[in-house]
Amino acid sequence: MTAFADTLTALPDPDADADFYTGVPLKRALAWVVDASLVLIASILIVPFTAFAALFFFPFLILMVGFTYRWFTIAGRSATWGMRLMGIELRDHTGARLNGTLALFHTLGYTVSVAAMPLQFISMGMMALTPRGQGLSDTMLGTAAINRPG
Repeated sequence: MTAFADTLTALPDPDADADFYTGVPLKRALAWVVDASLVLIASILIVPFTAFAALFFFPFLILMVGFTYRWFTIAGRSATWGMRLMGIELRDHTGARLNGTLALFHTLGYTVSVAAMPLQFISMGMMALTPRGQGLSDTMLGTAAINRPG
């Protein structure tokens, strides 16, 4: 893998630095399964602490737990726990890890996509078909998921 270089961004070039993107769409999908499982488990564990009232708004609880989980884990090390397990991380247009503000906007974009499912399907298609594997939030923010530089 060579240094980050591109004319419009400091993200790795998908042609010259293909190793940064090899297998990333599949890794993102697997990371999503891990993260969704962790969010579901955390949400289930919260329910008894609400005197089971959370059962009446459980989908909203999952959305909020997921938002908080994604925002804080991405802001902390530019990757959720699932992403870390899969060896990928998010980078901004300069090639740097995401800061708290960019992590917030990335998470907000993801949450809107999940809440409006057609947007999530479009995002998944973009991840599978674009050279850098960028989804909707990535494209709007200039971010990309890459294999963790070693």
